[in-house]
Formats: sequence, C-alpha cells, structure tokens
Amino acid sequence: MTLFQDFGITPELITILAIDLTIAVILLTLMRYLQGWSIRVNSSKELAERDNFAFGISTAGAVAALGIVLTGAITGAAAPSYLTEAIGMSAYGLFGLILIKLGRFLHDKIALNELDKNQQIIKGNVSVAIVDASVAIATAIIIRAVLLWAEDLTIDTFIAIFSAFAISQLMLVLLTRLREKRFASRNQDSSMQQALAQGHTAVAIRHAGFMIAMALSFNAASHFILFNPTAYVTNIIGWLVFSIIMLVVLTLLLFVIKKLVLARINLADEVERQHNIGIAAVEMAISIAIALILTALMA
Repeated sequence: MTLFQDFGITPELITILAIDLTIAVILLTLMRYLQGWSIRVNSSKELAERDNFAFGISTAGAVAALGIVLTGAITGAAAPSYLTEAIGMSAYGLFGLILIKLGRFLHDKIALNELDKNQQIIKGNVSVAIVDASVAIATAIIIRAVLLWAEDLTIDTFIAIFSAFAISQLMLVLLTRLREKRFASRNQDSSMQQALAQGHTAVAIRHAGFMIAMALSFNAASHFILFNPTAYVTNIIGWLVFSIIMLVVLTLLLFVIKKLVLARINLADEVERQHNIGIAAVEMAISIAIALILTALMA
C-alpha cells in the first residue's frame, strides 16, 4: 500500500476510477444497443447473423464517439464525494450520448437530405456507413473539446455546451454543402449524396477525412474563448467566428499541402471517377494530420 501511496494512488482514487469505469462501460453498452433500436433492427442479428458490415461500421463509429466524449467527462480531478463523481460522470456521459444521437439525426435530415441513411445501412451500404461513423466521431471530438472548455455542473454549463454543439453542427452542414458543390462542379452537376447512395467508397473516405479534420480544428476555438456560462450570445458568436476562421485556414492549408504531397496526381479523377480508395485514404490521412498539427499549434 505504501508503494501505491508513493505514486499518489489511494483507496479513494481507486474507488473513483472504478466508478468512472463502471459508468463508462454501461454507457458504451447502451450505445451499442441504441444503434439497433434507433433503426428498429436487432443489433446482434445485424452484426453476427446477417454480417452487415455497414451496420458494424456505423456501430463502431457510435461506440468510438461515445468513448471520445467520455474522455472529456473524466477530468482527472477527484470529486468531493463518490456520489458527486457518479452524478457528474453520468450526467456528462448521458448528455454526450444524447448530443451524439442528436448530431447524427440533424446531419441525416439536413446534410444528407437526399438519401435515407438508415435504409442504406440496413441494405449494407458501406459508403454511407463510413460517412455516418465519421459524423459521430466528428461530433464527439467537438463535444469533448466543449466539455473540457466548460466548468462546473449547472444548467448554464449545459446551455453553454449545447450552444457550441449547435454551432458545430452548422459548420458540419456548411462543410458538406461546400464539398457537394465542388463534387458537382467536377462531375457534370452530379450529386455527391447520390454517389454515396450508389456505394462510392472513395468519396465517402475522403469526405470522412474532411469532417474529422474540421472537428479537430474546431478544438482551437476552446483555447481562445473564455468560459462564461451566462454569456449566451458571446459564447455563440465566439464559437461561430473562430470556427469559420479555422475552417477557412484548414481549407487553404489542405489545398496547398495536398498539391505538394500528392503532386502530379489528379485527385478528382482518381477519387471521383476511378474510385481509387488508396488515394482517398491518403487524402483522409493528410486532412487529419494537418488538423492535428494546426490544433497543436493553436494550443
């Protein structure tokens, strides 16, 4: 026991870690089953009997997303009591789970308004599932950043978190519309959403990279906006302004860097017309890498 105490490990700390881990496991399990309930299918049957890869990818994205959110709920500081720790972890975890589900719902109805995402996933459309998983992960990255930005456990805190979440969803829709416009301009006004519905995996991978990169760059705003739970309008304006700035900076950087890293490669032709998944994967990696570097620099 003395050895553990030398490293700051006490019985109280072990108990708090056990509480956090137990709640995390319960919430992750709940998320897995919510995937099936939300589209009215049996998750066990879809995963193990029908071997529905699309449903598996979508579920994986949801579970990973909740795990990311929970890392924002776990602050590392011990609460005054075990009950307070359990309430705080449960409240942030459940709120994060709700926001992930809400984010996916809004993205389905607004951003991907030309297709029925749930029906596509039930049919086994891997491309749509990749986009769905990336939306969940992008939303989770943003929620985590906001949870770390916010303080205390009050109604004003949750309002502040929801305000930043709302701005992030607006930015994800804006990014999707911009990507759709570029896709249409290069493909005789074809619809990117219809390409996804037809199973265009390369486009799905590239788009997933852009969304996750935007979510990572969104983190930078939390380093510049001072947390004031009652400054509702200031919070919304602050998140909106910094998100737009970061989106513009990220877009310009990616344009230049992809020209250098993938020189002498026609990206539009390779990804959009030749369905080159390899090139799309490299594009995705570059997008996420630059966003991580940009976020680190801003921190």
